[in-house]
Amino acid sequence: MLLSLPPLLHADESGVIHFPRRADGDEFRSIYALAQLQLALDKAGSTLRLEPSHYSMEQERALINLEHNERLDVVWSMTSIEREQRLLPVRIPLDKGLFGWRIALLPSSRSELFKDVRTLDDLRPFTAGQGHDWPDSAILRDHGLPVITSSSYGSLFRMLHAQRFDYFPRSVIEIWDELEHPRGKQLVADPHVLLHYPAAMYFFFSRKRPELAQTVRLGMEKALADGSFERLFQQHFATSLQRAQLTQRQVIELRNPLLPSATPLQRRELWFTAPSQVR
Repeated sequence: MLLSLPPLLHADESGVIHFPRRADGDEFRSIYALAQLQLALDKAGSTLRLEPSHYSMEQERALINLEHNERLDVVWSMTSIEREQRLLPVRIPLDKGLFGWRIALLPSSRSELFKDVRTLDDLRPFTAGQGHDWPDSAILRDHGLPVITSSSYGSLFRMLHAQRFDYFPRSVIEIWDELEHPRGKQLVADPHVLLHYPAAMYFFFSRKRPELAQTVRLGMEKALADGSFERLFQQHFATSLQRAQLTQRQVIELRNPLLPSATPLQRRELWFTAPSQVR
């Protein structure tokens, strides 16, 4: 049973919640998370409005600003032990764990690079590209997979084109939009392999703003209970999951040493359930 809602908050004097602005052309990356956040506020009966920060921010800069309660009120990001120590998470995975289901972006000239990859050992000769502050970088390295990093999301695509690394693992709910973006020209989704590790994308708040986190959490719980969370998820990602052809892929399972012990893995309704036919 849901608890009663706390008093509604105002993130600033004008009743605005500030979130990190994406770089020009990358606004599509925020559409789903903002829709779920707005849904949570609506379910909580909140009149708070969502507005982007004045300047665009890469992930770590946004998390630092949020930690110090400067210019930002919310960030959504993949969780880790370190991030949950610094910030206040709402432990309901926006992505239903699908940020841990990864398909490789490849140059179109190397589309069959992974055709003979069946195991982790088969994957180790290839180098992945990742953000320098992404938890995924540490997860891959923990398994002996070589990683080259960049501080810029956009530069990773240029580095892949230039073959500075071999593949760019992307979640099954990101990769198709990225391929349709201009920077995705002459790139393809690998058709053979699926990397999987337990992961969750959460809304994070400053530890100085527990009431705001509580309002969003209770709104999300209401959306889960009445089915509106799932409807929004399917609206955005049902087609992406069909395109991923999960049952046709070789799955390579990885552990996630950064996953906090408080992750609600026991709440099965919060997580994507893979088709039983996935190899």
